[in-house]
Amino acid sequence: MHFETLAVHAGHRPDPATGAVTPPIHLSTTFERGKDGSFPTGYIYGRDANPNRRAVEQCLAALEGGTGAAAFASGMAATSAVFQALAPGDHVLVPDDSYYITRKLLQEVFARWGLEHTAVDMTDLRAVESVLRASTRLIWVETPSNPLIRVTDIAGIVAVARRAGARVTCDNTWATPMLTRPLELGADLVMHSTTKYLGGHSDVLNGALIGREDDDLFQRIRGIQITGGAVAAPFDCWLLVRGIRSLPYRMRAHCQHAAAVAEFLASHRAVARVHYPGLRSHPGHSVAKRQMTDFGGMLSFEVHGGRTEALRVAARLELVTRATSLGGPESLIEHRASVEGLHTRAPEGLLRMSVGLEHPDDLIADLTQALESA
Repeated sequence: MHFETLAVHAGHRPDPATGAVTPPIHLSTTFERGKDGSFPTGYIYGRDANPNRRAVEQCLAALEGGTGAAAFASGMAATSAVFQALAPGDHVLVPDDSYYITRKLLQEVFARWGLEHTAVDMTDLRAVESVLRASTRLIWVETPSNPLIRVTDIAGIVAVARRAGARVTCDNTWATPMLTRPLELGADLVMHSTTKYLGGHSDVLNGALIGREDDDLFQRIRGIQITGGAVAAPFDCWLLVRGIRSLPYRMRAHCQHAAAVAEFLASHRAVARVHYPGLRSHPGHSVAKRQMTDFGGMLSFEVHGGRTEALRVAARLELVTRATSLGGPESLIEHRASVEGLHTRAPEGLLRMSVGLEHPDDLIADLTQALESA
């Protein structure tokens, strides 16, 4: 079945009680037992399962080609569940340019719990192999990375992990299952901050994990989801299923518009460097071309003049909104070093941009006046 058809139909069916084509939002936290004490509908309590959550989990598993999915209250709740499924003394490899809150979580929460980690250039397979330990249980992949837009060879990392007896989790938030298929490349788990492109409208907070197999690791994650209780709310799940139905067509526009903006920025005299895997000059272009069907809607660029000029350019923008997050219909921009603080790896002159669904000519006109205003 084609991806577009899955996006419309996976986890989505008319309500059996009313025939409503758009299913209802089930807000009930508890469900009636049968007279014999059983639960004939399969639902017991809202933390254990909910019809809307079940629908979104079925949808996500189908989109990623996994055997099951677990929906969480946020992307970071999903990330936390992966690390909680490990044991004190286990070792994790993470990219040295991964999302800064992922690093913060490992450093400030799980290090105190006894989980060890090493940050490494995940684009260098030899570097990854060089820091493996006997206790390495997980390699965390984020591709493209945030905010440097570096591209990791997922299949290459999987091969390294298999030799070491480790699992691989891939943060596929930026690429979405439409552009990259981590499970087909051998990853064990896929993580999404479904707040972003999958929800697609900047109005839902949600996260998910999808398992390639219903194995011991995924069963531990499912147990953490239910017992720990950081589950996705019914209304958020309903919004997420609604957003996913238009994902293929939104992603095509995001990719097309980002490519146009990246080409413009790469030719502008005020721009020192553009990070976008669709550019032939990007170091990860060949890997991206091999494992992605398109190059995504995220880019970052560095302006001459460092922090002062980057903040000035962002302040002069009129159409592009200065805000955190990504994947919505509106284009967003932010100075990542300001957001990430003291230990940021983002250059001071770098601006990260989520290219939205506005006409690319209008976005380029806005960037032109911001870069060229006195």
